[in-house]
Amino acid sequence: MRDTLPYVLILYYSRHGATRSMAEQLAAGVESCTGIEARLRTVPPVSPTCEAVDPDIPAEGAVYAELDDLRHCAGLALGSPTRFGNMAAPLKYFIDATSALWLNGALVDKPATAFTSTSSLHGGQETTLVSMLLPLLHHGMVYAGLPYSETDLMTTAAGGTPYGASHVAGQRSDRPLADSESRLVHAQGKRLAHLALALVRMREEAR
Repeated sequence: MRDTLPYVLILYYSRHGATRSMAEQLAAGVESCTGIEARLRTVPPVSPTCEAVDPDIPAEGAVYAELDDLRHCAGLALGSPTRFGNMAAPLKYFIDATSALWLNGALVDKPATAFTSTSSLHGGQETTLVSMLLPLLHHGMVYAGLPYSETDLMTTAAGGTPYGASHVAGQRSDRPLADSESRLVHAQGKRLAHLALALVRMREEAR
């Protein structure tokens, strides 16, 4: 018997708050399921300078992730704004430092997903989601996007892709989540939680 509930790690980078809002809504989707928790973590910004200047604990929002947060998760959701059609450098910097987890297969057969926000409607959402998918596959994770059984995918005039939830934040990154975007990211968290619980049970039964 576990002493604590399994958790989905929601690991994100957010510059202006749009991706953070998505992370919080995804966490609500996870925690709508009984028997599992959401753990929100972020990553620090990176700089071309050689000396770190940011505090060890952010002034607000989630605390910075550690490798053990990733090692012990039952599922993983990666979130990032788009940077020229790719994930933001701070998140990639953290992912690039996970070789030890790759070497011992710590994430093999765990479910994962991704979400993103952009300033414009065609701002590289899908390529950014694919850029986050690639290292998850290298880790042996089971990727879970958004199925078209989520009917908002067929009607959204804002964000939303089968590769993962997305959000159009506007030129000033101050546009709130549209109702359809909110429903999709919530559904994504709920789906990830269900898959994480199912795979946890499978691993326990195989022991």
